[in-house]
Amino acid sequence: MAIKSVVGLDHVVVVVRDLDAAAAIWARLGFTVSPRGLHSAHMGTANHTLMLGEDYLELMGVVAATERNATTRALLEKREGVERAAFTTLNAAEGVEALRARGLKNALGPTDFSRPVVLADGRKTEAVFSTFQWPLDERPGGLRIFACQHFTRETVWLPELTSHANDASRIDHLEILSTDPAAAAQHMARLIDMPVVVDNDGAPRVESGNGRGAFVFVDRARLLARHPGVPLAQLPDEGAVVLSLRVRDVSKTRAALTGVGISTAADVIKVPPAFANGVLIEFAAE
Repeated sequence: MAIKSVVGLDHVVVVVRDLDAAAAIWARLGFTVSPRGLHSAHMGTANHTLMLGEDYLELMGVVAATERNATTRALLEKREGVERAAFTTLNAAEGVEALRARGLKNALGPTDFSRPVVLADGRKTEAVFSTFQWPLDERPGGLRIFACQHFTRETVWLPELTSHANDASRIDHLEILSTDPAAAAQHMARLIDMPVVVDNDGAPRVESGNGRGAFVFVDRARLLARHPGVPLAQLPDEGAVVLSLRVRDVSKTRAALTGVGISTAADVIKVPPAFANGVLIEFAAE
């Protein structure tokens, strides 16, 4: 990635209306869900994390209306699901200045915040972050993008949180629904200075860098072709709708997802969006 302080996909944010209910849902899907974390007051949000190897998933809910979460509240009036994706940044202040130097004058940040963390031995500490955002009107395929600097990785990637009954180990890619996938892919490529490549089925793909998760852009016809037999009727016209994860042992995944998982191949199991807060989750063997 040409923005030197940014090093690939960090995490994916799934916004939900009822954070407690969402935590229970994703726990039933075989994820180890962290205790609730309350962000700094100006953020007005709380979360649960689902930690993987180098990346993670974040369930986020609004607990107090603030200027900072207005866009999230507007989306939640329409639907739940993936709202945004975060890149890892090594320096949020340098990252936002790099965007502005490229002409993105409305880039936002850096924004500093934290959340309390209770360690396994009962000690209390905190996770500390700084973020910057691409301008809110720069949303390729409807997906907001931002970058997150972790000052305390040791309080986020806690060992007891990184093992899951469904055996999920990393994010492989997001599939983003668009009426014009080629244009949306070019938009993403321009924002993060990465090339567009084409998958075997013709879907344009943009890598995030350093072997981290990629962005694949599809129209509705190609989405249906990629996920035959999976109920998809309630998905939006635009936005990230599929979260594809990699697992080491798909038999563990199958056991964890009894009753909700749909096997579409010997080494692939999918959870329909109706069972995962509007997200189609795909578990595929490494």
